[in-house]
Amino acid sequence: MRSIWNGAISFGLVSIPIKLVNATESHSISFRQIHVGDGGRVRYRKVCELDGEEVPTAEIGKGYEEADGSIIPITDEDLAQLPIATAKTIEIVSFVPADQIDPLQMDAAYYLAASGATAAKPYTLLREALKRSQKVAITKYALRGRERLGMLRVVDDVIAMHGLLWPDEIRVPEGVAPEGAVSVREAELDLADALMATLGEVEMDSLRDDYREAVEAMIAAKAGGGEPAVAAGPPVEGAGGQVIDLMAALENSVRVAKASRAGSPAEGAGAGAEVTPIRRKKAAGAAAVAPKAVGGKKSTASGAAGGGSAGSGAGAGAAKKSTSAAAAKKKAAAAAVKKTASAKAAEAKPARGAAKKAVTPRKRSSA
Repeated sequence: MRSIWNGAISFGLVSIPIKLVNATESHSISFRQIHVGDGGRVRYRKVCELDGEEVPTAEIGKGYEEADGSIIPITDEDLAQLPIATAKTIEIVSFVPADQIDPLQMDAAYYLAASGATAAKPYTLLREALKRSQKVAITKYALRGRERLGMLRVVDDVIAMHGLLWPDEIRVPEGVAPEGAVSVREAELDLADALMATLGEVEMDSLRDDYREAVEAMIAAKAGGGEPAVAAGPPVEGAGGQVIDLMAALENSVRVAKASRAGSPAEGAGAGAEVTPIRRKKAAGAAAVAPKAVGGKKSTASGAAGGGSAGSGAGAGAAKKSTSAAAAKKKAAAAAVKKTASAKAAEAKPARGAAKKAVTPRKRSSA
């Protein structure tokens, strides 16, 4: 790996010569600007605004622009003579627990390599001290013309340094959170917990940049004279400002996640979690029912306002009236049958008494 900076770590009175190496690399695909008409490259030239001549890189320097537009030239010698102790030194200022560092502060990442055989022993000492203390070192260093804040930690057997933003470079999140009080039900939290548990953990090495791979495939297809592959489905549209049924969306998300983990497609898995709009309540005026008429006259207000719905209401009323009449007629017939049966029973009772008296046996007299 090519070093981008050489210096030393200042650990108290111990100086550790090191080389700074980039810990990350970008795999982004870059495009060139071209003239659409003929495909020619569009290039930028650095031109002096005073004489209109193109300026080579060797003749380009630095300058600070003041509020009135005037430029103050700044040379590399001016910057080199600044009284900064961290110009060639990574100065350790403190050791703190790692959880005290806000991830928002983290910037670029570097590996620190021991420079020379004499640096191996103090380098290893600092590395093992960081491991045993389970802390990180806060440092100050100068790079690319400015003093920066850094954090040292151990990655495998290497000391890594993260550039940190200064505290005043972190913006306060004003006006970012939702406005007003928003309540979340326990059932919704339970479903969110279930979804998190279903999604589970993931191996970071298994994550891939699908967009970059698709761009590479498209470029390869066009370079070979073919046509780029078309996306399988339409782009997924967001809900935007639509009112959604959050419970239904969470339940569908849990179902789809479980099916995905099990390796079997679920219904609607291709479309993701279904979003069901919540029916809004009607206005009080539209939901009001017309009052019933007082006295013998019937109100026609509901019929005039309801239009076609009045006809269906009248038909339902007629059917209900016919059913009530049939029930009343059936009830009267049943009462008549019961009355006739009672009369017959009353007539038969004296006859049964007389018959019983006639068949009563006489008592025998004793000899």
